[in-house]
Amino acid sequence: LGTLYINNQSAATENIMKNSPEIATILYTTDLGGQTRPVFRHALGIANHYDANILMLHVVEPMSEGAKAVVSSYLSKEFTEEIQKDAMKEVLETMKRRLKKFYQDEDDTGNPSRVKEALVVSGKPSEEILRVAEEENVDMIIMGKSTRKVRGVRVMGSTARRVSRMSTVPVLIVPNF
Repeated sequence: LGTLYINNQSAATENIMKNSPEIATILYTTDLGGQTRPVFRHALGIANHYDANILMLHVVEPMSEGAKAVVSSYLSKEFTEEIQKDAMKEVLETMKRRLKKFYQDEDDTGNPSRVKEALVVSGKPSEEILRVAEEENVDMIIMGKSTRKVRGVRVMGSTARRVSRMSTVPVLIVPNF
């Protein structure tokens, strides 16, 4: 019986490994806040374990309607739109440089980088994360949990909640505190 148990256990373990998910591409999302390094380290560890690539994503929210109204009350509509377009272009380029510096500072293993691309887009964060995940055919999304508190209790942010509810691929939400 002992030998049979060991053989069955080995067969079971082998069967589990055959049926375990393939993870080739991980979408790591970040707001580049002060507590993002532990989340990135989780993404890097999982990518190393699965020999997967990481696609980094930062979403810049566009100017709110209220802010647009204030600016447009002082400037013409055309000039306001031109300023917004130029400012957003500059913000996206700046954030892309920050994102690249961040992963280069963190991914110091001496091995080829797991980060294959760093994207910075504009839009509503949850929508953009889900859109990029689908377009890039990722196998997993890794993101941080909000660090804000409500009545002294840490709560998950709305972006993490929406992404975890709407995603068609596994989502790993890592505490970032």
